[in-house]
Formats: sequence, structure tokens, C-alpha cells
Amino acid sequence: QVQLVESGGGLVQPGGSLRLSCAASESISSNYYMGWYRQAPGKQRELVAIIKRGGITDYADAIKGRFTISIDNAKNTVYLQMNSLKPEDTAVYYCSLKRELYLAPDWGRGTQVTVSS
Repeated sequence: QVQLVESGGGLVQPGGSLRLSCAASESISSNYYMGWYRQAPGKQRELVAIIKRGGITDYADAIKGRFTISIDNAKNTVYLQMNSLKPEDTAVYYCSLKRELYLAPDWGRGTQVTVSS
């Protein structure tokens, strides 16, 4: 099972920016997808952004134009650049990796993002 370690969360004011990182313990270059989900208090975990095999990206409507996902295969790391943050972006952000369509995804432990003045 691959180990995923997130970092970069914290407290930021509305309109601010954060960059999340997720380092994998092994190569990520051939996975079905790798990316980010989030879970706010009292809500279900939801897709934020993923990069699929072939470099295709998929973003949630709520964050389009504000967040950008990128991947560095040499470092086995995926990033989430978050700009123009809003209070409703407050959540625990989880890194997710799915090796093949028919396999269950692996998850990191999550990193807290709080957007508040």
C-alpha cells in the first residue's frame, strides 16, 4: 500500500492562498488518478481536483478558476495551489491515489485548511 503524506494546510484569511503538497512513497507516474478530496464538518467527502492517466484534469465546479492541480513525477508529489480562498473552502483536504479503475483508492491522513478572518 502506498503511503501518502500531505502538508501545507493552515489558517488563512479570505482571499488568501495556500499550496498543498502530497508526497507518495513510490512512483506515481502510471496511476489511474492522483489528486485531492476534501471533507467539511458534517458533510461528505467530495472531489476537489484530480489528475488522471494521460494528464487529464478534473475539477469540482466550486473551485474552478481558483485552484490548480499539478504533479511532479520525479518527486512523486502532487500539488494543489489554492487561490482566492473562501470560508466555504474550510475542510480537511485528503490526498488520494487510485492505481487502477478497479482498485480502491489509497488515502493520506489529511491536512486541515481553515479560511477565516
